[in-house]
Amino acid sequence: MTGSATTHVLLDATALPPGTSRGGVSRYVDELVGHWPIERVELTVVAQPYDSARYAAQLGPGRVVTGPAALGRQPVRLAWEQVGLPRLIAQRDVDVMFSPHYTMPLAGRLLRHDGRRVAQVVTLHDATFFSHPHLHHGVKAKFFPAWTRASVRLADALIAPSQATVDEVRRVTGAPANKFSVIAHGVDLERFHPPTGAEIEAAREWAGLADGVPYVAFLGTIEPRKNVPALIRAWTQVCREVADPPALVLAGGRGWDDEVDPAIAAVPHNLTVRRPGFVPEHLAAGLLGGAEVVAYPSLGEGFGLPVLEGMACGTPVLTTSLLSLPEVGGDAVRYAASPTPDDLADALRDLLGDPAERSRLAAAGLARAQGFSWQHTVDEHVSLIEGLASTQEAMP
Repeated sequence: MTGSATTHVLLDATALPPGTSRGGVSRYVDELVGHWPIERVELTVVAQPYDSARYAAQLGPGRVVTGPAALGRQPVRLAWEQVGLPRLIAQRDVDVMFSPHYTMPLAGRLLRHDGRRVAQVVTLHDATFFSHPHLHHGVKAKFFPAWTRASVRLADALIAPSQATVDEVRRVTGAPANKFSVIAHGVDLERFHPPTGAEIEAAREWAGLADGVPYVAFLGTIEPRKNVPALIRAWTQVCREVADPPALVLAGGRGWDDEVDPAIAAVPHNLTVRRPGFVPEHLAAGLLGGAEVVAYPSLGEGFGLPVLEGMACGTPVLTTSLLSLPEVGGDAVRYAASPTPDDLADALRDLLGDPAERSRLAAAGLARAQGFSWQHTVDEHVSLIEGLASTQEAMP
C-alpha cells in the first residue's frame, strides 16, 4: 500500500489495442489511469508491453505489471485472462478486480494468497450488438453478447456509461437494476476546446481543404453503425442546392463500412469530400471547432464521445436521438427526425441556413460540455469500488 490507501484495485488493460487503432474504450481506460487518486485507492494496472511505459510514468514504479507479448493475439489474451490473471491475483493483496472492457475471469470466485475473495467489477460500454447485431462483424455480434451475459451473471458490480446501455442490457439479460451503476464518460477540455485561428488553419491544411472553404465534420471510426453513407447522401442533397457548398470531412479510422466508397463515388464532381484518416491529437480541436457543423448520425451508441467533443469545441452538433445520444446532447444539439438521408438532409439544411441557430447551439453545447469531467468519472468509479470493497470486508 501507498500512503493512506486501504483498498487495492487491479485493472486489466490488456484488451486495449496499440497505436492509432485505439478508440473510445482506450480513451476511457487512459483517462481513468491518468486521473486515479493513488493516495485514496491503490491501483495496479496489467498492461500490454506497448502501454506499460506510459502507465508507469503516470502511476509511478511498481504499479504496472507487463503482460506477455503474446497477449496481442486475442485468443491468447482471453485464455490468459482465465488462467494467468487469476494466478496474478493470487500473488497479490488485491481487493477488487476491475475489468474495463466486457470480459472478466469466469472462475466465479477469485481468491488472493490469504484466501480472501476478490470482488469483480466489469464495464459494459455498449449494447448495440443486442439491438443492432447486423451492424457488427459476425464474430463481434456473437462474442460480445455471450461475454456480456457472463459478466452480468458473475460480476459483483457493473458499470455502464449511459442509462440506455443499462436498459438494453437489462432488457436482454434480465439483470437486476441494483447491479448497475451509470457513470458517464468525461471530456478532456484541454484537448477539446474552442480553437484558435492557428489551430483551425493547421487542421484545415492537414485535411486538405482549400482556403476559405467551409466544411461539415464527422469524427469517428467509419463502421456501419456510424451511418456515414447516409450522411454523405444527406450532405450531397443539401449541397446541390447552394452556391458555395461546404466540403465534407470524414475523419477517423477507416473501419469496415463497405458502403462508404460507393456513396462517395456517387458524389458530384463539383463537391468535395475529404478522408484524412485518424486525427492527430493536437489537431482535434481545430478540426471540430473549425467546422460549420459536427455531424454524427449514429444508429446507436453506448455513450457517444464525438458528440461531447464537438460540443466542447464550441461547434453546433447534428446527431440522432437513438439510444444514449440524448443523454449526452441534452437540449444543446440538433436531432434529426430519423437517421435516414432525407431527415438528416432536412436538419443539416436548416442548420447551415441559420447562423443564429448555429450560434445558439454552439453556446449551449459548450456550456453543457463543462459538466462532463473525467475527474468526476474517476471519482464515481472510486466511490463504487470503495463501497464494494467495504462490503467484501464485512462478509464472513
